Amino acid sequence: MPGRLNIFQRTMVQWNELHPYNAVHALRIPSPLAGVRLQNAINLTLERRGLSALELDRKRGTFCYFGGPAKCEFTLVAPGENPRAALVAEVERHINTPFASHERFCPFRFFAVPEADGFTFGLVYFHAAADAEAVATLLREILETFSSPRPPAARGEIELYPSPRAGLLRHHPRVWLRKLCKLPAQSRSLRRSCRALYCDPQDTGNGFTLFTLAPEVLRAVVNASKSWEVTLNDLFLAALIKHLAPLAAGRVGTTGRGQISVGCIVNLRRDLGVEGDRTFGLFLGSFVVAHAIAAAAELKAIAQAVRRQTAAIKRHRLYLATPLDLALANIFQNFSSLERQRKFYQRNHPLWGGVTNMNLNAIWKGSATVRPLDYFRAVSTGPVTPLVLSVTTAGDAAQIGLSWRTTVFSAEQIGRLKKDFPGTFAGLEPTA
Repeated sequence: MPGRLNIFQRTMVQWNELHPYNAVHALRIPSPLAGVRLQNAINLTLERRGLSALELDRKRGTFCYFGGPAKCEFTLVAPGENPRAALVAEVERHINTPFASHERFCPFRFFAVPEADGFTFGLVYFHAAADAEAVATLLREILETFSSPRPPAARGEIELYPSPRAGLLRHHPRVWLRKLCKLPAQSRSLRRSCRALYCDPQDTGNGFTLFTLAPEVLRAVVNASKSWEVTLNDLFLAALIKHLAPLAAGRVGTTGRGQISVGCIVNLRRDLGVEGDRTFGLFLGSFVVAHAIAAAAELKAIAQAVRRQTAAIKRHRLYLATPLDLALANIFQNFSSLERQRKFYQRNHPLWGGVTNMNLNAIWKGSATVRPLDYFRAVSTGPVTPLVLSVTTAGDAAQIGLSWRTTVFSAEQIGRLKKDFPGTFAGLEPTA
């Protein structure tokens, strides 16, 4: 029996028609690359999980996985003189290369980049198929199979066709009622938010780069979040606002819109009672915070202003009502041309960036798998936001993947953001 796409999946499938909507997870392995053994581990894991191929029925809103031999694309990337540059280029290529989703297809691609002390292993996936937690769990299983001298014992069955959670309205009526009451204020806030300038809205190209928050910097971030009574996610949103506000300031004079808005993705698995290791799928929500551009200078003040907004969102669990926002947007887009659809979010939901945050330490807690040296993610910006910070905490450091619309941000602007972002936290006192 095919499964039903939930509203976030249906929307991502629609976004994929406008813009390749993929994501990447990659981890550095501290052992020599054995390409044949790695490919065998990939194929064995996907075959055992029934994830060899996927078929979508857009009209009916259904999907179906097919078992059998896995024949996923695997690329061995020549590292050249700079393996890191080769890795970044490979990730950028994949977030700009669509999957053949109009036919039965494997929703995963894989690559490996050899390095002096090991290799980097990457998994690229059709984002509508899964969220970051499901993919991290899948990667852990592939790595366990690769690292074991003999195939590990099969895990229990996983749920490939989870409920689309269509009963959210029935189970959380107060959340939906509050969301409906908040829509006028949300609309007013977005009308006050400055729009980023898309030089060519039809140009969907993404750039990508990668940088690290070293252990001492991450400790300083944790210390500041505790001292200021904000969350780590609040701090990352605040830092993004701080660095994007000067770019938005140049647009205020032409639009009269005096604030900047950024978005955040939320993992809904805990709220919905979905088991991470047992359920393969996508369970995401989102929310938006805004801040006055003119006042976006001091990190602590921005973070505390963000916290006031996120605290109210979390208290009322408004992120659970994301399907309402998506459904309304889908209705408007269904009556628009392809050209108008690509401009829809820029005009009606003007974000300058977004944050997706994942703590690998929590997901892989208790795993016997050899810990990777690094773990990072990349996400296509899609049509919604021109820039995404993908923050992944692994071990005692955080890796940040930065993807951006090249028609909105210049290489110089991104280079400055990459250089200055870690320095935002460098002056904070780390914990002892």
